[in-house]
Amino acid sequence: MGSLQLFHSISVSVSKATNVRRPLNKGRVGACLNVDVEAPNPLKPKSNRSKVVIEEEGRVLVGTYARAPVVLSSGKGCKLYDPEGREFLDCAAGIAVNALGHGDPDWIRAITEQANVLTHVSNAYYSIPQVELAKRLVANSFADRVFFTNSGTEANEAAIKFSRKFQRFNHPDNEQPATDFISFTNSFHGRTMGSLALTSKAHYRSPFEPVMPGVTFLEYGNIQAAKDLIKLGKIAAVFVEPIQGEGGIYSATKEFLQALRKACDDAGSLLVFDEVQCGLGRTGYLWAHEAYGVSPDIMTLAKPLAGGLPIGAALVTERVSSAIVHGDHGSTFAGSPLVCAAAIAVLDKIANPSFLSSVSKKGYYFKELLTEQLGGNPHVKEVRGLGLIIGIELDVSASPLVDACRDSSLIVLTAGKGNVVRLVPPLIISEKELEHAAEILHGCLPALDSVN
Repeated sequence: MGSLQLFHSISVSVSKATNVRRPLNKGRVGACLNVDVEAPNPLKPKSNRSKVVIEEEGRVLVGTYARAPVVLSSGKGCKLYDPEGREFLDCAAGIAVNALGHGDPDWIRAITEQANVLTHVSNAYYSIPQVELAKRLVANSFADRVFFTNSGTEANEAAIKFSRKFQRFNHPDNEQPATDFISFTNSFHGRTMGSLALTSKAHYRSPFEPVMPGVTFLEYGNIQAAKDLIKLGKIAAVFVEPIQGEGGIYSATKEFLQALRKACDDAGSLLVFDEVQCGLGRTGYLWAHEAYGVSPDIMTLAKPLAGGLPIGAALVTERVSSAIVHGDHGSTFAGSPLVCAAAIAVLDKIANPSFLSSVSKKGYYFKELLTEQLGGNPHVKEVRGLGLIIGIELDVSASPLVDACRDSSLIVLTAGKGNVVRLVPPLIISEKELEHAAEILHGCLPALDSVN
């Protein structure tokens, strides 16, 4: 008999200490439960559905993705399945999206109930789930107000517009207010034209140039270079990821973010934290910047917020919001009742202190396992990260290892310059599943020996 992961809700009492913010769902958190299911029958004729889907995709979709040769048709907990019934352990979570895994019952209940009531009305009208989600985000963050979008790149586009409008609003007599931006090496902020201009990898930008002008890329972590440029007074905002995901799982230092905060305050520039990948519990903190004791003026969110449905958000202070008026920005689909209901279910679970503590504990355990089992391999240069965003840096391309892991039923990602294995599993993953992932990674290391 096989087994798969299901979830059930359990009540967890939350401290009534006034210095702890609590979710509004009475502290429900997800727990794993093993349930027996019917194993695949080896005598049953094998489906060729995957082959058909891959062939059909090649005929009807624009070729923007170099997909792995796998069709994923269902999932439960931290497991994914192809149409032929093959099981995979998911340590990618849809690129850090499925924080509650696949098929969380409270998430399903939230979207099912909301779909039966109201799905979409546009932002020409008020809707209850949007306001309720914004209240929760404000109550659990530095922010005073929220602007909803449909994705991370849209959230960063909003932050770009808000930053420039802020400078014009606060310097009405200045014919040339600050309009430039600072971004950093190894950064990734999105693929639309403004966010693309803030993304450091030239191969993302070059086919579409000219992109938005006025962006300077500085070395990630170089305090002096940032201070020197910011003090000139031409920078509308500094965009930085507290932990770079796509860039290779590089963490900022506390000194770096504190220096950016002070330099921005002194010059009147805004500080924008892009937490699209590293935010919302991924690090074991609700927001990654909490680990550094530094707050931004704007924070952008997306990936895990609605548990797999498309959403993004720009969280801002009242000072930033005061510069924005009706018509300055907008979206037809953003903040729909359906997506916001899903996001409320996700946020209420992840914001629970017990849930965050479990992420920290599992992240520490996983990194220790990986260091112990992989650290002696000559191709492994470093295991780094915080919570459940972990990178394994190699001295060769990571692709053969990623492919070998997939052939061994483990799904992982690459990052950086293609030489980093990125591990961003669902936050509900069990220690037993983490042990299994580490075993597979260790067993697949010989795949690196043939890399030139």
